Amino acid sequence: MYKKQITSSDDFIFGIRAVIEAVRAGKEVDRILIQRGLKGEIIKELMDELKENGLSFSYVPVEKLNRLTRKNHQGVIALVSPVSFYSLEMLVPQVYEKGEVPFFLILDGVSDVRNFGAIVRTAECAGVHGIIIPDKGSARIGPDAVKTSAGAIYNIPVCRVSSLKEAVKYMQQSGISIYGASEKASEYYFKSDFTKPSCIVMGAEDTGISDELIRIIDNLVKIPLSGNIGSLNVSTACAVVAFEVVKQRL
Repeated sequence: MYKKQITSSDDFIFGIRAVIEAVRAGKEVDRILIQRGLKGEIIKELMDELKENGLSFSYVPVEKLNRLTRKNHQGVIALVSPVSFYSLEMLVPQVYEKGEVPFFLILDGVSDVRNFGAIVRTAECAGVHGIIIPDKGSARIGPDAVKTSAGAIYNIPVCRVSSLKEAVKYMQQSGISIYGASEKASEYYFKSDFTKPSCIVMGAEDTGISDELIRIIDNLVKIPLSGNIGSLNVSTACAVVAFEVVKQRL
């Protein structure tokens, strides 16, 4: 069994010194918001800590911070993740060592938390070994994600990476075939052989899979549609393809 590594915490931490200490203590930080224009030695100390720990941050107007809390946030708020993130480089070998056929899922730009939660629930039910997301441009993993996933996020490893391109290359080097779900594909998803090590890539609803990934994934597959609307909701499309993997492996 994988260790679930659940972090029990509040939804966010505010205050420059508090955030610095949280980062140093290894708190699972999902995202850090910093007020535009902040300067000073303590801000430099914070930025050095973020850089050293490879944590991403965003500069935002003070109004956004004030909407989160009216307390003295000092221009810095860290949004905390309810779960710990896994290392992809450690997770893939664990799957092989257990004698199982790897089944992974990459979410490229899925930013709507309801879609993200629904996908996590589907993935957990389908036996996906891990979900890979980028550290920027993905849905926030907070209380809403826990709720919309019906708690499934506590039962499936999530890997947050700085580069999806490098994650794809690593999995390919590990013997995992990468399939991108796209309406631009010429092959139907059920024609693919998912009995071998596989990873499904799902893109954002508005833009689909990024060109950067399209160029390096192994196969593009599509779902046949008969209606007038050109595409499915991303969480529904994910369920269709994921359970084709399940069916082929039964």
